[in-house]
Amino acid sequence: MKKFISTVQDIWKIEELRNKIILTLGLMVVYRLAAQLPLPGIDPTQLTGLANKTQDGLLGLLNAFTGGAFAKASVMALGIMPYISASIVVQLMGIAVPYLQKLQKEGESGRKKINQITRWLTIAILIIQAPTYLISLPSLGIPESAFLLGTGPLFYFSSILLLTTGTVFAMWLGEKITDKGIGNGISLLIMIGIIAIFPSSFMQETTSRLNSNGGLIMILIEVVVWFLVIFASVLLVTAVRKIQVQYARRTVAGNIQDVAGARQYIPLKLNSSGVMPIIFAQALMFVPGLMANSENGTIKAIGVAFTDIFGLWYNVLFAVLIIIFSYFYTAITIPTNKMADDLKRGGGFVPGIRPGKETADYLDTILSRVTLPGSLFLAFLAILPAIITQFGVQPGWAIFYGGTSLLIMVGVAIDTLQQINAHLLNRHYDGLMKAGSKRKVAY
Repeated sequence: MKKFISTVQDIWKIEELRNKIILTLGLMVVYRLAAQLPLPGIDPTQLTGLANKTQDGLLGLLNAFTGGAFAKASVMALGIMPYISASIVVQLMGIAVPYLQKLQKEGESGRKKINQITRWLTIAILIIQAPTYLISLPSLGIPESAFLLGTGPLFYFSSILLLTTGTVFAMWLGEKITDKGIGNGISLLIMIGIIAIFPSSFMQETTSRLNSNGGLIMILIEVVVWFLVIFASVLLVTAVRKIQVQYARRTVAGNIQDVAGARQYIPLKLNSSGVMPIIFAQALMFVPGLMANSENGTIKAIGVAFTDIFGLWYNVLFAVLIIIFSYFYTAITIPTNKMADDLKRGGGFVPGIRPGKETADYLDTILSRVTLPGSLFLAFLAILPAIITQFGVQPGWAIFYGGTSLLIMVGVAIDTLQQINAHLLNRHYDGLMKAGSKRKVAY
């Protein structure tokens, strides 16, 4: 505890880091306040039906990502998800489109152009998603009396404009956090949205347990299991397979002598693809659910089976897709050939493996082997909420036991803490250089 307090004090002493954290917290508060603003012309007191429809299922998951804004018919109802969809599309197009491949190799200037393309694609997606959301509101439980000004062209035009503006504003907040604050802004906005529904979900589960069998003992067991799942998620995010690398000759910075046989390693993550396989699989799982609207009895029955995110067939297909996408996304994001070429140019080699193609094949083999347990573990975490619900856990609380929600929270928290730690180490290093090794660090 003393070490934690000391670390917090060190963070507060560094003005640059302190300002970054304050700015990040301030922009996240702005995002949460904007999520409470309902669309003009909709009576917020008549949204009970919409709230009930978005408690579980796919709509419940979407509502979690927007921090409850989806169920409140807010100007931020679509949240940052259209931007995420656009980012995924651009990333996948980068594999096949030569122009995007060229931009990816142009460094900072190329990255800016890709970001601009992503922004325009986000607006194009919003032009489709915003009207769809508005049209579906009556079928989601909002009565006609809730539309105070009716549902004429003026309502649709103003609402589409506000929903688009809300997502663009959220996108701007995320980019500002990334540039001026601490952590990845887009990921932090998603995480703060998920955390926003955590208290209500836990209270709902607590009330349910207190009113049924189990009581406080079951609540305690659930909390313990939840912490164990978080621990397992941290292991999945941070686990790496170290590939030993040896350099024939390397010059130590600031020293004239050469060091022969210096050893380092290449870290290959157990889960190199992060939560992207779950996001890809989740996007595809919306497709079978569309068959539930079919007039054909057989097709409709199949569609209904895939609309229940806690159902057997939904989770079997979901797990298979996650494993497939884990290999797919790892293959396109970890360039083993480039890693082998860079290693060869730097005078390094893997002991016992020839530089060049053999090294690339060796790295690819190791990556395939570590991806298998990583993808299986990821798939298990993704379907764990469905398993948890079989023990009487409320669906709203169950989504925090795995899936995209938990992995996003764990991954973003670890990334943010690593950035804060990097700032501390950099300041500590500068202080040692200025004040000497036996003096106190000057902040």
